[in-house]
Amino acid sequence: MSLTTRIEQDYIAAYKAKDALRLGVLRLLKTAAKNLQVELMRPVTDEELATVIQKQAKQRQDSIEQFTAANRPDLAEKEAAELSILKDYLPEPLSEEELAAAIDAAIAALGVTNMSGMGKVIQSVMGDYKGRVDGKAVSAAVKARLS
Repeated sequence: MSLTTRIEQDYIAAYKAKDALRLGVLRLLKTAAKNLQVELMRPVTDEELATVIQKQAKQRQDSIEQFTAANRPDLAEKEAAELSILKDYLPEPLSEEELAAAIDAAIAALGVTNMSGMGKVIQSVMGDYKGRVDGKAVSAAVKARLS
């Protein structure tokens, strides 16, 4: 089942169950997907939709940090609940061990031995595991491996 179909079915289920929070998050996802479809002038692929979901999740994470810093736990909790719903639609992230193995494989394949090749390693890992790894985590892990 495609991600678009799954979101549509879950949207209908949330509507019938009167789950306002899930309904709101899925409505925003559907709107973002539709906007991307209009922009691209073709149907959205699952990979493109996953990118949209990641962007939404990152926005929620940033909001949680800002609300926590501003001493607004009520709003931070709401954003955290929305983030947990979004995570249901994201692919399973790589574990630290899998990430380390992927970085080691990329370093070996590219023959990188110093920090000057850090960008190539990050690009390789991000390309191979698009949607399953966070750029900051990859950057920090590559930096630790090469230094």
